[in-house]
Amino acid sequence: MAKNKASKAQQKAPKKKKDGKSIFRKIMKVIFISLLCLFGLNLLTTILYRWVNPPITLTMISRSVFEGEPLKKEWKSLDEISPYLVDASVASEDNMFLGHNGFDRVAIDIAIEEHKSGKSNRGGSGISQQTAKNVFLWQGRSWIRKGLEVYQTFLIELFWPKERIMEVYLNVIEMGPGIYGAEAAAQEYFHKSAKNLTKAEASQIVAAYPNPRDPKRSPKKASARAAQIRNLMNLIGSIKFDDESIEQWEERYEKYKDKYFEQKEKKENKKKK
Repeated sequence: MAKNKASKAQQKAPKKKKDGKSIFRKIMKVIFISLLCLFGLNLLTTILYRWVNPPITLTMISRSVFEGEPLKKEWKSLDEISPYLVDASVASEDNMFLGHNGFDRVAIDIAIEEHKSGKSNRGGSGISQQTAKNVFLWQGRSWIRKGLEVYQTFLIELFWPKERIMEVYLNVIEMGPGIYGAEAAAQEYFHKSAKNLTKAEASQIVAAYPNPRDPKRSPKKASARAAQIRNLMNLIGSIKFDDESIEQWEERYEKYKDKYFEQKEKKENKKKK
């Protein structure tokens, strides 16, 4: 009898192992399906936002709910926004916006080198990357968020034209406590529509981009930054989104990028010698 009981116990043991493996497989299957659904939803949303305006962002929700800030925003199409604001944004945030595929390798490399030397905390994120972060992700710094930002930037560059990226960018970017987008900023700071902003006014709004919520921001530094942006606007010229202009910018960027890395390689070779 004892032998029979022992043999029955041994026969039941493998079932427990099988049950454990079965539960693990089910959990992994649920996780895989969930990730697949999230990926599909994200892809669908990205394509949808090519034509549909994002109604709200995670930043807007978190600032409003957790920090009690107001929510001021009014969507405007790009032709209802002053071209000076477009020019100022490119001059300040991403000089080669029309030339690269969402990632300015030169700006990223400069940011990395400056970080290594401890000279600056500047970021290498251009307009496309900032748009991806502002629309689909959250604020803050982490490798996870940065990785998702890279992925999301790739998607919007794939499905959105440059003109749409700029339009979304200028409608969701944070321009002050509870102030989002060009129209809200124009009304708050200059009591006029974004369409009627002057060159000086546009440069002043964009000068606040690095940290628009900083209460200790120096008016003197902001004014100097605005003047610098206006000088860059003059050098870069008016931003146009037609195919011919974009093609010219792409050629310009390739030459600029090649020249930069050639010069960098020469400097590194000299140091080795």
